[in-house]
Amino acid sequence: ADDTFSRPVNGTTDEPQSSGWLHRFTVGAYKPYFDVDTSDVVERLKESLFPFRGTFTEKTANNPDLYGPFWICTTLIFVAASIGTFVTYIAHKLKKQEWNYDINLVTWSAGVFYGYVTIVPLALYVVLKYFSAPSGLVQLFCLYGYSLFVFIPALCLSVVPLEIFRWVIAGLAGFMSATFVALNLKAHINSAGERWFLIVVSIFLLQLALSVVLKLYLFTVTV
Repeated sequence: ADDTFSRPVNGTTDEPQSSGWLHRFTVGAYKPYFDVDTSDVVERLKESLFPFRGTFTEKTANNPDLYGPFWICTTLIFVAASIGTFVTYIAHKLKKQEWNYDINLVTWSAGVFYGYVTIVPLALYVVLKYFSAPSGLVQLFCLYGYSLFVFIPALCLSVVPLEIFRWVIAGLAGFMSATFVALNLKAHINSAGERWFLIVVSIFLLQLALSVVLKLYLFTVTV
């Protein structure tokens, strides 16, 4: 059985431990995964921008965190909503048409990013378990959370009012994110045998689909 939430990261804890699966519903089960230094988070952010290294999983194997993924998703929600709003505002003003703020951008962005970084790692965790190539659940949350960091600068660059440029940025961000995840799961994927190809294709398609969704719903402006 996976003991992701039933043991401390560094082997010690100041709080009494609950026994069995009930421990997963206590604050103490998650506290170690938010106990990281700023330097650790910055180093992991830098690592996510160089997807071809494939050393992220190795470096975070003993101390995967949820702090970085949480704030990356939260920042993405703010950036996506604010920049998406700015782009539509400029488009309306240039054509001298009335503009109204769409609050749905915030809720939509929150659903997309929080949902993606939760559901996709869970699904991949089950798939890897099925193929007898298991990975830690928190490790997957950590990996996918940091894989989304590249979308923050991509969203910022998408303010440039050139459709082809926005598509290139979205595609490049999706490719970098997918490569980062795939290469860091290389050992698990290889141990899945002949079915490794299906896992890699699924990872790439999901990350690329996310970038396409962001492009279509945030930066396709109709006035």
